[in-house]
Amino acid sequence: MLTRFTHHLSRATARLVRLVVGVVITALVLLTAAQQLANVGPWWLELSRYVPYPAYVLPAVLALLPLLLPRWLGRAWEAASAATLALVLTLTMGLVWPRPDAGGTAVRLMTYNVKAYLAARRSDGFDRLAQEVAWHSPDIVVMQDAHEAHPGSGHSVFESGRVFGYPHVHAVDQYVVASRFPLRGCVLRHIGWRGEELAYVRCVVDAKGIELDLVTVHFESPRSGLNAARREGLEGAADWQRNFQERLDQSRALVDALAHDLAGNRRPLVLAGDLNAPESSSVIRTLLALGLRDAFSTAGHGYGYSYGQALKLGFSFLRIDHILVSPEVGVAGCFVGNGEASEHRPVIADLLLRPR
Repeated sequence: MLTRFTHHLSRATARLVRLVVGVVITALVLLTAAQQLANVGPWWLELSRYVPYPAYVLPAVLALLPLLLPRWLGRAWEAASAATLALVLTLTMGLVWPRPDAGGTAVRLMTYNVKAYLAARRSDGFDRLAQEVAWHSPDIVVMQDAHEAHPGSGHSVFESGRVFGYPHVHAVDQYVVASRFPLRGCVLRHIGWRGEELAYVRCVVDAKGIELDLVTVHFESPRSGLNAARREGLEGAADWQRNFQERLDQSRALVDALAHDLAGNRRPLVLAGDLNAPESSSVIRTLLALGLRDAFSTAGHGYGYSYGQALKLGFSFLRIDHILVSPEVGVAGCFVGNGEASEHRPVIADLLLRPR
C-alpha cells in the first residue's frame, strides 16, 4: 500500500511539475512574441519592455530544474524547457549578432547622455566624461542632458570654446554637437502639439567631403511612469500610460517634423540620442518607419545595454540610447562604452558614408 501511495504521489508531483513548467513556457513564449510583433500594445506590454531581464531569465532557469529528475518530464518537455531559456537569452533580452556593412568613408559617432548636472557635483565629474570620450576618440559627439545646473536649465555647460578638444561645436539648451568636421546650419527646433513641446537639434556635417544631416534628441524619461507602476501596481497604470504616450507622441511629432524639414533633401540622415525606449517599442518603430535602421542592431554584438548600472540593481539592462541611420549610411561596427562617468553608457558607431 505504501508503494502504491508513493507511486500515486510521484505521478501527481510529475503532473504538477509539468503544469508549472508549461505555464512558464507558455507565458514567456507569448510575451516574447507579443514584444516582437505588437506595434502598439496594451500598457502592460510596453511596461514589460523595461523589466530587468533577471525577471525573465529566472523563471526560464527554474523550468530547467525538473531536468534533474528525468522521470518527471519526457524528452519533449526537456527540449521545450531548454528552447525557452534560449529564447529568453536571445529574443527576449535582445541579443544581437553583427552583420556589418563594408565600403565607404569611415566616421565614428558617439551619442552620450552626460548628465552634466550630476557631473558638476563631483570634483572630477567633467574630467571623467572627457576621458570617456577620449578613450573612444569619436569624430563626432552628440550629447544630451548637458544642462548647466539641473534638468530644465536653459543653458549648457559647454556653451563657449572647444568641447573635449573638438574644434567645431554647437551647444544649446541641453544639447551639444562637437565635431572634428565643419558644422553648418545648426538649429534648435521646437515642436509643439496639444500643449506639449519637444526640442531637438539638427546640423549639417561636412564629413570628409560628404554632407550628412545629423539630428540629436532626448525623449521623455520613463522614470515617473515606472515608479508609479512599481509603487502603486495597477493603480499606477494610468500614470505609466500617460508617460508612455508622451514618448510615443514625441516620436510621431519628430517624424512629421523631419519629413517636413528634410523634404527633397538627398543628404543621408543620422538620428542619435537618448530615446528612452527599447528598439522593440513603438516609440522606436515609429522612427524606423522613416526608413532608418538601428546601428547596434546592424553591426553590434551582444546586448548593448546602455542604462541601469546606476540604479539599485547595479547592472545595465536597457538599450534606450540609439543611433539610427538612413539606408545610404553603412555601419561597420557599434558598441557601448563604460558606465562610470554618467548614468548612461555612451553608444559608439563606426559609420560608412557613401557619396551619392
